[in-house]
Amino acid sequence: MEQKKVNEEQEGRLERLGISLANWSERWFPDAYIFAAVAVIIIAIIALFMGRTPVEIGVDFGTHYWDLIPFTMQMAFIIITGYVVASAKPVHRLISKLAGIPKSPKGAVAFIAFFAMVTSLISWGFSLVFSGILIKEISNRMEGVDYRAMGAAGFLGLGSVWALGLSSSAALLMATKASIPAELYEISGTISMSETIFTWQNLVMIVVLIALSVWLAFVSAPNKDKAKTAKMAGIDWSNKESTVKKKAGRPGEWLEYSPILTLLLVAIMILYIVKAIAANGAIAALNLNNYNFMLLTIGLLLHWTPRNFLNSVSNSVPAIAGVLIQFPLYAGIFGILMNSGLNDVLVEFFLSISTENTFPLIAGIYSAVLGLFLPSGGGKWIVEAPYLLEAAKELNVSMAWIVQVYNASEALPNMVNPFFMLPLLGVLGIKAKDLAGYSILQLIFHVPAVLFLVWILAKTMPYVAPVFQ
Repeated sequence: MEQKKVNEEQEGRLERLGISLANWSERWFPDAYIFAAVAVIIIAIIALFMGRTPVEIGVDFGTHYWDLIPFTMQMAFIIITGYVVASAKPVHRLISKLAGIPKSPKGAVAFIAFFAMVTSLISWGFSLVFSGILIKEISNRMEGVDYRAMGAAGFLGLGSVWALGLSSSAALLMATKASIPAELYEISGTISMSETIFTWQNLVMIVVLIALSVWLAFVSAPNKDKAKTAKMAGIDWSNKESTVKKKAGRPGEWLEYSPILTLLLVAIMILYIVKAIAANGAIAALNLNNYNFMLLTIGLLLHWTPRNFLNSVSNSVPAIAGVLIQFPLYAGIFGILMNSGLNDVLVEFFLSISTENTFPLIAGIYSAVLGLFLPSGGGKWIVEAPYLLEAAKELNVSMAWIVQVYNASEALPNMVNPFFMLPLLGVLGIKAKDLAGYSILQLIFHVPAVLFLVWILAKTMPYVAPVFQ
């Protein structure tokens, strides 16, 4: 009885804290672009103090501004393909069935959190859309579920484990020679995904973080009598499915509504996928381009007709706006960083304060803090990788594990940075401030857990020399 009373008191405190943080965040959150723009100014000012002239800084920024266009398109396609797969009718029907499982408001929030994180291991773009649809379906079936707690739970994949899964920008980039900037490749070579996300150490982090997040989502979610529902906030999540009917009088239109082209195209795409896997193996074949190609193939097949597929793609486009406009800023920052000599300074700094034992922990703290200003898994890795991996080499720390240190720790600031929230916000029709309160509560618990895991597991990862293809 005594232990039960203690547990109830703890849950009550976390519930009150979650509500307080949610109310606070509704007033104080800016747009994600502001964070990236501030980072450009800060790096430029530092470069000035290091001796670069304003003209040189402008040239460094502008010369490299378009360097990440291929990578930008790859990241945009992760969102598009994730949206296309999640919005397909077969997947939507599965989500509708799942939505009938939870029986209480608290259970519903924990349920959303679990599936948000599991699906994020497949694709962070897929996770956001899947979670958004699941939230809507549960809200329409159950009364008294707090929409802010649900929204934050639906975003948990991006704030915890997404970068430990198949759509990890850093891991995919390091396994893809064509995507690695030349200066970075000279430091690291390529790093196979069998050394990053397909390790038992990575699995341990995934299991621990999912368990922690689901528990916290459950205990912090308001009960029915304290919940602020979507209806109370004036948000309409009722099902409004629009059907596109074939228009008469347009003979050329029949191909849009026929599966013939889809089936032929999918057959050609499958031939390539089978050949790539046979030639390289399943893990080696899983680079950024092939990953997107596979999801695109699945999306085409699930939507069946070109018209359904194109409608889904059109609906996904608004969600990629942040990626398209912000990734060039990260490329510009990379240019200033490399040409100003700041990269070398940072390498020396990390070497001066780190040992082989402490470097993973210090790198994790640094990546998490920098993520407040550069909210992008792939773009931020381009900025950090040169000096983090160079320092890792000097200290004989596994470069593959530093990729995973980055993956685990860079997700932490996502809890308070609205950049990655954009696709989910678009699906739900809400704002970042609605999610941030419960996300901040998760962050408080995740920080010590992640930093401990990346430190203790580093002891099991030996240093491996760079591999050049």
